[in-house]
Amino acid sequence: MVDWGFISDTTSHVDNIVMLIIIVTLAFLVDYICRNILLGAFKRLALKTENVWDDLIVDRKIINKLMNIIPAILIYVLLPLAFPASEYEILDFLLRLCKIYIIAVSIRFINSSLSLIHEIYSIKNSNGSKSLKGFVQIIQVTIIFIGAILIIATLMNQKATTLFAGLGASAAILTLVFKDTLMGFVAGIQLTANDMLRPGDWITMDKYGADGSVIDVTLHAVKVRNFDKTITTIPPYALVTDSFQNWRGMFESGGRRVKRSVYIDMNSVKFCTPEMLKKFRHISLIKDYIDEKEKELKEYNEIHNIDSSVWVNGRRQTNLGVFRAYLANYLKNHPYVHREFYCMVRHLQPTEKGIPIELYFFITNTEWVTYEGLQADVFDHVLAVIPEFELSVFQNVSGTDLRQVGKELLKA
Repeated sequence: MVDWGFISDTTSHVDNIVMLIIIVTLAFLVDYICRNILLGAFKRLALKTENVWDDLIVDRKIINKLMNIIPAILIYVLLPLAFPASEYEILDFLLRLCKIYIIAVSIRFINSSLSLIHEIYSIKNSNGSKSLKGFVQIIQVTIIFIGAILIIATLMNQKATTLFAGLGASAAILTLVFKDTLMGFVAGIQLTANDMLRPGDWITMDKYGADGSVIDVTLHAVKVRNFDKTITTIPPYALVTDSFQNWRGMFESGGRRVKRSVYIDMNSVKFCTPEMLKKFRHISLIKDYIDEKEKELKEYNEIHNIDSSVWVNGRRQTNLGVFRAYLANYLKNHPYVHREFYCMVRHLQPTEKGIPIELYFFITNTEWVTYEGLQADVFDHVLAVIPEFELSVFQNVSGTDLRQVGKELLKA
């Protein structure tokens, strides 16, 4: 520069300013080349490829953030040329400013890159088998924490290791400050390692009023979109320390349980007469059952010398027993009842409302709307066939019943 006449052979403030202008101009030139030539070439290349990740790099401006570092590094390297050793204080101040800028931009670039990696992972694993958002966030927080220490160390002109060593004394305070973050991180590891929760899972947690699908799993919160379209936020550690219900197993099994009862009026239960059995034999689902059961009961009564002229002696079929056999066969032959899971019709403890006959089975379609429709179809049929077995459904007295009784009394 002296030979070309830009500066004199003896340093002065004018020479320092000239060198600074040259360095800044050079930095702007490098920045222009990076942004308009290199970045433009990368964008054109990304448009030609079928990959998703390079398009995301362009959309999220990851390369832009990286290129912000290059001019700063150039200025940091060339600054000593603009100042002699006698002006160390000014040079040291400018160098520290450059270091702070480089650290800040580096943190921004690394965190943006981590967010991009998580986004690419989420796209490739669209089924939501595992969520890495919590891990990504804890790494980002760690990087920001380390960057903040480096910036503070640069401002104080101290070694970063000295500051890190000093943090040991204030570890208890940091633990209190970052308590939720640490607990969320540990809970995230447990949830992921044990495969307890995935985005898209249907979970129920009464304590927090959650009943819906998991839409996001982060370091500090698990967001659940309830079926009424409200959003419930649950701390991750609450899912580890408290109990919650995950319905994923039901969807993966391919069967959704139905457990519902109909109440039979106990006054309508009676022994089957020969005329009733003759009528029931016309029902294809229980024709064989009635014949086999009659044969079994007849043999039993003959072996034990039962006097069949008295109805209470020996063993006889009842209309409720035949009805239960019909329901069991009906469910076993239903096209949407799962063949490999439990399927039964059972008595429950009689109550003041009658005898509960519970149907316990699994429907092969786990989709909510379809499941409810199939379940309703089954019980529509059950309620419709009950009178065919000379049984009555129990129902509390309603206003219509009382009005009808009143009309009958007035007629009388």
